[in-house]
Amino acid sequence: MKLTFFGAAREVTGSCYLVEAEGARFLVDCGMFQGGREAREKNRQAFGFDPGTIDFVLLTHAHIDHSGLLPRLVALGFKGTIHTTRATCDLLAVMLPDAGHIQEREAESANYRRFKSRKKAPRHDIAPLYTVEQARSSLKSLKPVGYDQEITPHPAVRCVFRDAGHILGSAIAE
Repeated sequence: MKLTFFGAAREVTGSCYLVEAEGARFLVDCGMFQGGREAREKNRQAFGFDPGTIDFVLLTHAHIDHSGLLPRLVALGFKGTIHTTRATCDLLAVMLPDAGHIQEREAESANYRRFKSRKKAPRHDIAPLYTVEQARSSLKSLKPVGYDQEITPHPAVRCVFRDAGHILGSAIAE
């Protein structure tokens, strides 16, 4: 088994771990970095893996630093299933489109400020990290799982979500 940390190592946000075992490649969480300019830049960097090669995602809870890059993952080629609790699915149905709306407004504002400042730099618009529509589209990949219910998302992987008690729907993936 190989475990690679793509966030939440030496920092708190951006939870995203790639697990490779017996032919399976899956993520535990796919969260946004939060904090300031450096965090925004990290969110725009290429993933350290090809999203199209990921079989599935195990999502522990809805906090944006654990789930916030799921729409980008899907937009960049992830075709698998995102396994999480029903309550987390319900929270994401509100949170991810709202996050997409925020991304759209922030890009619009940044482009306006750049236009207004009349910098001599070549003009290119800043795109949102993802859109409301991309966020809504990513919700189709969600598959609700009950607590204490064993799932087999890949022939080599069995998983059970246990109640973590952190927020509504949070889980420990065993």
